[in-house]
Amino acid sequence: MMHGVVNASCEATIRLVIGNQNGQRQAIDAVVDTGYTGFLSLPSQIIRALNLPWTGIERGTLGDGSETTFDMYVATIIWDGEYRNIPVNEADTDPLLGMSLLYGYDLRIQAIEGGRVTIEALK
Repeated sequence: MMHGVVNASCEATIRLVIGNQNGQRQAIDAVVDTGYTGFLSLPSQIIRALNLPWTGIERGTLGDGSETTFDMYVATIIWDGEYRNIPVNEADTDPLLGMSLLYGYDLRIQAIEGGRVTIEALK
């Protein structure tokens, strides 16, 4: 089970430890985005700082319906106590945690500032 918090902007957030294949790690706070179907998006400065390996380009549809392309990378995260390699979209926004990473988990949000965010594996 993982826990996060609802921030002052009313965003559900969770702290993640991400890293590269060389063992370099960084803790980030990611915003849970149920409209994002990917795994994780990171801004370019975090991708560069961790020297994440580039894997290609992916086409995606934004919330306004427009299409764009994203550079794709691979990162290692600690997810529910386990190391996991996941695809990462480069996007110059706050880090976003998407539905592909949440798949198979129960997400509960106390929708008040300081409220608890709970992510628990479905049995």
